[in-house]
Amino acid sequence: MDLEKYRKSEKTKYLVEEIERLNQLEQETKESAEGDAGLLELAEEDIKRIQKEKQEHLERMDEILKEDEKADEFPNEVILEVRAGAGGEEAALFAEEIAQMYLLYAEKMGWSVSSVNDSRAEMGGYKEASFEIHGKDVYKALRFETGVHRVQRIPATEKMGRIHTSTASVAVMPIRKNLNIEIPESDLEVTFSRAGGPGGQNVNKVETAVRLTHKPTGIVISSRSERSQLKNREKAIALLASQLEENRRIEEDEKYASERKGQIGTADRSEKIRTYNFPQDRVTDHRIKESWSNLPGILSGEIEKIIEAMAKGSESAQSAQ
Repeated sequence: MDLEKYRKSEKTKYLVEEIERLNQLEQETKESAEGDAGLLELAEEDIKRIQKEKQEHLERMDEILKEDEKADEFPNEVILEVRAGAGGEEAALFAEEIAQMYLLYAEKMGWSVSSVNDSRAEMGGYKEASFEIHGKDVYKALRFETGVHRVQRIPATEKMGRIHTSTASVAVMPIRKNLNIEIPESDLEVTFSRAGGPGGQNVNKVETAVRLTHKPTGIVISSRSERSQLKNREKAIALLASQLEENRRIEEDEKYASERKGQIGTADRSEKIRTYNFPQDRVTDHRIKESWSNLPGILSGEIEKIIEAMAKGSESAQSAQ
């Protein structure tokens, strides 16, 4: 019985030790009954019980590893990042509306949300913002939201009644527990600053906010949601690892793009995936060519139908291959 794969997991290591104890007990039971027919009959019952117990432990370890594999494919933690795109002030306002749409949906689902970082535009809205979301099936639900979201509407500042088009990009990055990514300290440039927030709080009096720059890729990660510099640094490192893993996955997807032409996949953030058309009260996803009405409700977090349609579209595309 090869126990090495179970020994590597903290969740199953204790069961490996229990199986080894039972192996020793089984061996001792056999040795103590050698040459004695009466004892051998009693020993056989004990050995059967020991072997049954070992089998139960083995089945439980297999279950644990399968659960871990499933959790690694669809983690219950993600980073949601929203950035204003083309359209200036209107794009920043739209970026905030899109972010609020997901946060309201998260509230409906009972997920927990914490702000990681945000940068606001002068006239309101987000230049960019990122949030950490924890909850059951959060990545499974949001994995198709990555890409460019486009809005078509008449801005409040438009005097001629013309429809403007603006964009915001969304990235949903899973936080996986078993990332085999090593980030050398020499690859990092770290700076510290005071965290934002209401004046007078202790969090603003010391440099707790952390900004990491990954020199080889130019990726910049900021974290200011924790109260200590160390915890913000740890969070920033975890976010960087997730971003590097996501970039690796995208590169792999691009290599095999021709083989997965029919799949929806988790889109690159530069791909236009959805249009929010206010004059026609319509949201259209361009990948599955499906539309929904009640745009105000959708922006209020009522996106269940869209989430379900994307999942069905992915299943249909995969089964057609």
